[in-house]
Amino acid sequence: MSGPECCENPPALSSWSGHGSVLELGGFNTYVSGPPTSKRAILFVSDVYGYEAPNLRKLADKVAAAGYYVVVPDFLCGDPYTTDKPLSIWIQSHGTEKGFEDAKQVVAALKDRGISAIGAAGFCWGAKVVTELAKSDNIQAAVLLHPSFVKVDDMKEVKAPIAILAAEIDKISPPEIIKQFEEILSSKPEVDKFVKIFPSAKHGWTVRYNVEDKAAVQQAEEAHQDMLDWLTKHVKEWFK
Repeated sequence: MSGPECCENPPALSSWSGHGSVLELGGFNTYVSGPPTSKRAILFVSDVYGYEAPNLRKLADKVAAAGYYVVVPDFLCGDPYTTDKPLSIWIQSHGTEKGFEDAKQVVAALKDRGISAIGAAGFCWGAKVVTELAKSDNIQAAVLLHPSFVKVDDMKEVKAPIAILAAEIDKISPPEIIKQFEEILSSKPEVDKFVKIFPSAKHGWTVRYNVEDKAAVQQAEEAHQDMLDWLTKHVKEWFK
């Protein structure tokens, strides 16, 4: 069970709600950004704080500006984690197993729209959901950012090209665990991989950074670029 570290630095919600819009996709309220005619989609799976977090939506808009149709579903169904309740209680009704089943519905809905290539990026809680997608044939590429709940054995089953962006200061997925992930992936030459541990970064740094802290912003943006580079490399339109 992930400790309270994954719940540190909750995002500061604001009236800003992104450049995209919210619509229904696969049965979920979903923040969408980018050209709806694109044949390439990126699925974001949020951390426990949900799909309304401003930094997450800003990142969705950034990826959308590269030509992708970016979707951020509300897999927490209007009930993101709040610090006034124990995480152990909240997680009982917000398991990653259900998140994976929900994500498959959204992937199916994207394919029904004519999307030919899909990448997925998961943050903290969402990283486990994306790992499960990467073990199936649902997506063309995966990115895990400061993952929670992901186990070493999960890496043995990964099929999709996978990038893991991790923090040096992270009790949930510490560097020694990340290195084990990398070792297993290295034994699977058929699976392209990219593993990077960010010095002095803390769990959640890619979406729960202080926008007034220039160093924190710079480090988050470095991870964002790594994510986008990986998606650009692997999420390519398939023509049938």
